[in-house]
Amino acid sequence: MTNNIKITYKNIWKISGPIILALIAQNLLNVIDTIFLGRVGEVSLGAGAIGGLFYLAVVMLGIGFGTGTQILIGRRNGEKNYARIGHILDHSFYFLMVIAIFLFILIKFISPIILKSFLHSEAVFQGATEFIHYRSFGIFFAFINISLNSFYIGTAQTKVLTYSTSLMSAINIVLDYCLIFGNWGFPQMGIGGAALASTIAEFSAAVFLIARTYKYVDLKKYKLFGFIRFDYKLLMRMLKLAFPMMLQNFISFSAWFLFFMIIEKIGEHALAISNIARSIYMVLMIPIWGLSSATNTLVSNLIGQKRPYKVIPLIRKITLMSFLCTITLLQLIFFFPKFLLSFYTNDPILINDSIPTLYVISFALIMFSLTMIMFNGVSGSGNTRVSFSIEVITIASYVVMTYLLAVVFNLGVEKVWLVESFYFIMLGGLSFFYLKYGNWKETKI
Repeated sequence: MTNNIKITYKNIWKISGPIILALIAQNLLNVIDTIFLGRVGEVSLGAGAIGGLFYLAVVMLGIGFGTGTQILIGRRNGEKNYARIGHILDHSFYFLMVIAIFLFILIKFISPIILKSFLHSEAVFQGATEFIHYRSFGIFFAFINISLNSFYIGTAQTKVLTYSTSLMSAINIVLDYCLIFGNWGFPQMGIGGAALASTIAEFSAAVFLIARTYKYVDLKKYKLFGFIRFDYKLLMRMLKLAFPMMLQNFISFSAWFLFFMIIEKIGEHALAISNIARSIYMVLMIPIWGLSSATNTLVSNLIGQKRPYKVIPLIRKITLMSFLCTITLLQLIFFFPKFLLSFYTNDPILINDSIPTLYVISFALIMFSLTMIMFNGVSGSGNTRVSFSIEVITIASYVVMTYLLAVVFNLGVEKVWLVESFYFIMLGGLSFFYLKYGNWKETKI
């Protein structure tokens, strides 16, 4: 990325396109797991959702640190201070590998105690515990991938993400087929096989990224993998930037985990509907996530290049792109809902009962497309404490409203999913207010 980068639709797509492709490949892990588990039964669908969300909520701590690393690398890249990038990445490895050890202990040994206190269904509890047992080992490989992804996105070399996540998805699909059902001579492991397949796939992606970086990246230019000396002040600077995002991501996905805990109280059928809806929801979110990640990088680079006046026009363009992508993809739900649902289950009752929830998430996706870019504009400017405050306010309201709709008023599952739209409307309103009136242009990181 150069100092004279043009904020055009073409250049935005050049950055975000490979990220979107990478996210498509990465989300295939969740989609394929859900599709295969849908053939096993409703309990496996629900347990996979609970176990997967618990794991994801914990991994979000690392993703939050990786996003902070990405913003910092983007700023140094915009300043052409390339040698500093390697030191930043080294310290990302230092921190994430240490925290991975503690999180592994949490996932493997403490999560069953947490789940037991929340879940009503013994069958769902047993399935979720089995899933987490195998999935816990993936935390180390996931954090390696997060660190290297932050380097590639922060330096706008996003094409490699397509390769790594495509490899990860391909391996996961093959192993899901083998390990869930016991095909090709492999043991029939059911839900545990889905978790083990994902863990092995993450390991494969980590090996690929490390090998690719050593072979093709100019290590001397960026001073990568030097690991010469530990710089306490640099790590503290990184944590000052990233810690609010770590908490923000953790709280956000913990709230979604709590959402599913509350849904489970409605019943196993409602939980199965919600897991299918979640899978479709996350796939249709992919273009928005990719454009949001590009927003982080581009905003950080623009401020590093002393061109903060370009930030608002950039956000306007990316928001329009996000909205148009979402409206286009939503035609699948509007015109082919049963076709989409048939990928996940062949149960006609489950298919028919899931359609109203799909329509509800359609409106949430429209709100998401309009608000998430603004929110990432806030965090990309380096004001991660502000973005954290916005997230805490909206998440607290989200959890309270979910509990009221599901438990107090005992409404149907599709009505409970209305809280997603409520969440994004609040998130967008607060982000817009800060970008319009806040002092974000002079943020130092």
